[in-house]
Amino acid sequence: MLVAIDIGNTNITIGIFDGDRFVGNYRMTTKVRRTSDEFGFFLKTFLDISDVKVDQVDDVIISSVVPKVMHSFQNGVRKFLKVEPIIVGPGIKTGISIQLENAKSVGADRIADCAGAFHEYGGPVLVIDFGTATTYDYVDENGCFKSGAISVGIETGANALWGNAAQLPEIEIKKPNTVLAKNTQTEMQAGVFYQYLGGVEYTIRQYKKELGKDIKVIATGGLGRIVYPYTNLIDEYDPRLIFKGLKVIYDKNKEEK
Repeated sequence: MLVAIDIGNTNITIGIFDGDRFVGNYRMTTKVRRTSDEFGFFLKTFLDISDVKVDQVDDVIISSVVPKVMHSFQNGVRKFLKVEPIIVGPGIKTGISIQLENAKSVGADRIADCAGAFHEYGGPVLVIDFGTATTYDYVDENGCFKSGAISVGIETGANALWGNAAQLPEIEIKKPNTVLAKNTQTEMQAGVFYQYLGGVEYTIRQYKKELGKDIKVIATGGLGRIVYPYTNLIDEYDPRLIFKGLKVIYDKNKEEK
């Protein structure tokens, strides 16, 4: 069995595979000031919920964009799951050729997303990950990661709005029933949602215009569910894409571990 883990700025997501079968996934908040015992306890609890025993876990693979938690997290894996985790980083096989100016600066989560999208949907493909930031990653038909764009995530932008305006309340981020809002809460929902959706659609159109061809557009990330139902420019919303990518990367590297 494989435990695939993505450590993001806001959440840590955990996916469990029994061979190629996806068993379940879990989510916890990312907190830097956690001990290895705390991380290990959470992982053990998630396994218990899925009726998976520690001695059934063959390997753990981790992608992370939060270096500060890695020491404690890896020690938690070693102590509680009794395996040495595989870390997505330089030197690991991914099936994706990163052709950017500074390949080492690309987050491991973006690489895993691209690996999952190219394996699952082929190329050319534009992968949009709706998380703390919104990332756009273009992979061509040969599996080459050719370009990317990074913007403010919808929740991050909304937090800045009410965090910096004393009289604006915190709101639920969702599509309002109408753009013709008549109170502060729905006015904010309308402004946040439609401005963000418009920006996403414009960015997709710009990719297609500059590439001069049609491309598949795959969305992922927890906040993708807010946008996907309201645009016809996104072909698929795949909330498990990061896990699929980590599984692809694991399969390419397991014989060398």
